[in-house]
Amino acid sequence: MSLRAIALLAMLLSAGPLLSQSESQNPPAPPGSKTEKPEWSFDASVFTYFVPYQRDYVQPTFTADRGNLHFQVRYNYEDLETGSAWFGYRFQAGKKVELEFTPAVGGVFGETNGIAPGWSFSLSCWRLNLSSESEYLFDFAGKENNFFYTWSELTVYPMEWLRAGLVVQRTRAYQTDVNVQRGLTAGVTYKWLDVASYIFNLDRRKQTYVFSVAIGF
Repeated sequence: MSLRAIALLAMLLSAGPLLSQSESQNPPAPPGSKTEKPEWSFDASVFTYFVPYQRDYVQPTFTADRGNLHFQVRYNYEDLETGSAWFGYRFQAGKKVELEFTPAVGGVFGETNGIAPGWSFSLSCWRLNLSSESEYLFDFAGKENNFFYTWSELTVYPMEWLRAGLVVQRTRAYQTDVNVQRGLTAGVTYKWLDVASYIFNLDRRKQTYVFSVAIGF
């Protein structure tokens, strides 16, 4: 692992003591109270990619949920200068082992055009979490351009605000000699703010670095 990668992970881990306060200190609102969870919830994230020998780029995502209905728009995900809009329905189950599954369908437009059925899911148990967001793009330019995208993480939470683990992605937004990219991740959360770093292709001479900032409101 390069010195740059080690330094970036160390910065995230050292930020932990500053973020040790947690939302759990505030008791949940009683059912039916005016402070109960609002009907709409929103999330916005920005992933910044530093790709060796290629163009660096920013990938923003905006999500809106109302009850079990799920809406999402993304840019620079399926391809650079390409947007996508999604609609899905969320299913939830379990208490000790929590499962959340959201099938969705999206339209893709820009440099790449097509339709993409997909899904996201999260499985949590104890301090472990497995999450994945995947889609299969049917490219209007021809079936030879169809592509399966995925971003998956397996993380452990040694503390409520701190996580670290493994990450896998398959993308066509940039080109590599690796079909499925594997790497490490570390992140911290404080109330509505989440910050994370990702390092892919550790067995290659040059690594791909991704940094994300997300807020929920």
